[in-house]
Amino acid sequence: MKTYIITCLDKKNSLKKRLANRESHLKYLKSLKNKLILAGPILNRTNKPKGSVLILKFQNKFELNNFLKNDPYSKAGLFETVNIDGPILLSLQQIT
Repeated sequence: MKTYIITCLDKKNSLKKRLANRESHLKYLKSLKNKLILAGPILNRTNKPKGSVLILKFQNKFELNNFLKNDPYSKAGLFETVNIDGPILLSLQQIT
């Protein structure tokens, strides 16, 4: 498995669309089980969501892109941009 960082930025004035699709999006993410390392919103200056960050494990970018394409947020047209970085080397050991 390879690890990828995905950064998605919402289209302007799309908070209602985000909130309307949030439960479906969370259920979809939970289906990943151990492939999901981290997920959460990117907040603006007023602490409102303006995007998403994900760290996911997939065999390759093709499988990752297929998963992202079928995410309820993507299907709703929420994102202005989606950026995929990786694969990355991820170590969850504490750095002292």
